[in-house]
Amino acid sequence: MQKIPQVSEFAEVTPSADIRTADHGWRAKCLQRLIRINLPVPETVALPAQTVRSIAAGHPFDIKAILAHFGPETLISVRPSPANPDWGGPGTVLNIGMNANRHKSLIKTHGRDAADALYLRFVQGYATHVARLDPDMFEAGQASADTLREALRHYEREMEEPFPDSAETQLSEVLRSMARAWEGTSARLLRQAKGAPPEAALGLVVQEMAQGIGQGISGSGVIQFIDPVTGLPLVKGRYLGQSQGRDALKKTEAIYLTRDKRGPSLEDIAPEIFADLVEYGAACRKKLREEMQIEFTIDDSKLCVLDAVKVARSARAGLKIAVALADDGIISQDEAVLRVEPRALTELLHPQVDTRAARDVIAKGIAASPGAAVGRIVFSSQAAQASAARGEPCIMVRRETAPEDIRGMHAAVGVLTERGGVTSHAAVIARGLGVPCVVGASAMRLDAKEKRLFAADGRAFGEGDLITIDGTKGEVLLGAAEMLAPALDDAFRKLLGWADNVRDIGIRANADTPADAATARSFEAQGIGLCRTEHMFFEEDRLVVMREMIFADTSKDRAAALARLLPMQRADFVQLFEIMAGLPVCIRLFDPPLHEFLPHSREGLRELAEALDRPLSEVTRRAEALAEFNPMLGMRGVRLGVVLPEIYAMQAQAIFEAAVVLARKGTPVVPEIMIPLVSAKREVELVKTHIDAVAASVRVKSGVDFDFKLGVMVETPRAALRAGDIAQHAAFLSFGTNDLTQMTYGLSRDDAGRFMNTYVQQGVFPEDPFHVLDVDGVGELLLIGAARGRATRPDLTVSLCGEHGGNPESIGFCRKAGFDYVSCSPYRVPLARLAAAHLALRDSGNFE
Repeated sequence: MQKIPQVSEFAEVTPSADIRTADHGWRAKCLQRLIRINLPVPETVALPAQTVRSIAAGHPFDIKAILAHFGPETLISVRPSPANPDWGGPGTVLNIGMNANRHKSLIKTHGRDAADALYLRFVQGYATHVARLDPDMFEAGQASADTLREALRHYEREMEEPFPDSAETQLSEVLRSMARAWEGTSARLLRQAKGAPPEAALGLVVQEMAQGIGQGISGSGVIQFIDPVTGLPLVKGRYLGQSQGRDALKKTEAIYLTRDKRGPSLEDIAPEIFADLVEYGAACRKKLREEMQIEFTIDDSKLCVLDAVKVARSARAGLKIAVALADDGIISQDEAVLRVEPRALTELLHPQVDTRAARDVIAKGIAASPGAAVGRIVFSSQAAQASAARGEPCIMVRRETAPEDIRGMHAAVGVLTERGGVTSHAAVIARGLGVPCVVGASAMRLDAKEKRLFAADGRAFGEGDLITIDGTKGEVLLGAAEMLAPALDDAFRKLLGWADNVRDIGIRANADTPADAATARSFEAQGIGLCRTEHMFFEEDRLVVMREMIFADTSKDRAAALARLLPMQRADFVQLFEIMAGLPVCIRLFDPPLHEFLPHSREGLRELAEALDRPLSEVTRRAEALAEFNPMLGMRGVRLGVVLPEIYAMQAQAIFEAAVVLARKGTPVVPEIMIPLVSAKREVELVKTHIDAVAASVRVKSGVDFDFKLGVMVETPRAALRAGDIAQHAAFLSFGTNDLTQMTYGLSRDDAGRFMNTYVQQGVFPEDPFHVLDVDGVGELLLIGAARGRATRPDLTVSLCGEHGGNPESIGFCRKAGFDYVSCSPYRVPLARLAAAHLALRDSGNFE
């Protein structure tokens, strides 16, 4: 017959007791640690999870053993103690053991007011948490003999029995109620939503009451020694006389802790007690290796520490605290690195909406690019540029963005789109620019013709209305929200320096312009892993020449137009090479279909006809001829380089001439040239022949020798499968997982947002494959491509340059696959550096 666990198996919490977090919970273990560092913790016993489960199941237990430990006259409390404080638990019950006789005794020792308050507090807590009666029935005003009698009458009337007088009955029912509450369906679902496993257990802590209500200086409060938002040293908390528990945080009459011009403080009325609390805080920081919030009670000038919890903190405070602890030698640098979650860095890199401020949310979508910005609504790229020229910050609102919107995105401080997903055009470009962006806000309705934006609740907004975009949470707020500035301070750079000391995979940046490169350099990227050159052609002066080239009738005419673009491209590359100061720069040759450079409206076509001095009918006809049914799979990438080799020839010449400029300055570079959208070895051979010829010509003409590397961007499943053939002519393979995911799944990343949530919720996909790398499908193509490429060429450099490059899980996959580096948006470089360090430290075996 199975032995029934008894409560007599409880453990007294002493310095040497066998208290384990897994069995007795975090609170029991924390109290033991407080006792070990000589803090004045009241007598405490801990019930292990096994016993609590037995109680919940209704098994008999020996309650007298616990009461005997405290003595007949001692009031006690019961607090939940799960293994993780984030899992919550049933409410604490105070003053167990109160009855008519104890009430009379307290009147003599503490006075009637204190005795009434203590008894009433217990009746209220017991009635609501144990008997499950309506809390409103027991909401009394000022504690008094009358309110106490009324509460007892309410209890007897509702329960049809007097309020229990026996401490044994009271404690027994409290323990049973808390144990069963933990096992309830609602509680289980709630904690699982917080990350608790289904089998998560509850321990319980029974503790001697420190009254906080009575003679002399008596009360309760909480104190911490760090600002939870900034992480800077600051004594923060509240104290309330004649109170218990965390009343000080709920009552407006609570007083300050330190001396304050606004009112009285604990430091004023009890300087010795305040000094002790400061000493206890320092002891917790040093011995517990953490910034703790201490819950304390003062009973007739006697200070007791009831509990201590890790201070709740913002991401910026968490980083600051970790670095400060390491600087003071309390934790190691490696542990400091592990204490900061990589994704938390997004809150430090950009301005953020202050979470303490009120939020009037007018639209919700996908958080596509982190940070926050305040600006006035504009509905076009032209309006955004005009607004920026006037010095007025603006938020560009579009149904979805296209390449011609890039100038407007540069000008805007934030972007909002009705459609799109995390790898849509708006999302990718915004992340590269470091501009806050919310996409897929499908509940809002945009009327571009009338220049009106309608929220789901019917509110309408027009051009010029002030809004705040929160790209971290995926929300749009009305008006100008209160903001927090970025936190790129010494602590930030120091922590990432420690991360760089341990990570074992390279981190580069996707940077398309000199401004992007400067950002990447400031975040200490190890080079540029992807420079998308087509973005350079959307500047106003270049766009005109680009359109002339598109409308050229012969190869000679195309070459003439491209010759005008050559010095512009060369200047761009010189800047990139200079900014990166000797670090590798991987330049992707022209990729998009040509129709993206043409206007889409009749008005735009008319303006183009005037600029080209051609009939509107001819311009319209040529534009229609260039249009493609499926541009993603059409004449783009290497296909343009094969059919119209003049484009790649011009770009190669610009790259090589820029390398010559740098060589003459005494800082030689080795450009990496990447061919996009390859699917066959022969494509690489054809492009390589042209580029080798251009390189030879530039060497002869300049008299300067230089090296370069030619590689392939693997974006098609066939390129991954035929990587062994392709690697014969490639020094590197860089997997572009944005397009590779699209082609593997047959999904459009711009349209998938319409149904992706449903797919994930119904388990079709475990995650959005554009957000988290699909290791089973796309990942297998990466492994096949890397293995076959290196089998042909052992010195082949292998990397990932899609948006997945900044995702911690994807970085972990690439590390295990032996990739040389990952490349991501400039503003994701710090996250990637930290994530790579986390992976290396955990693999070292020195940390769990």
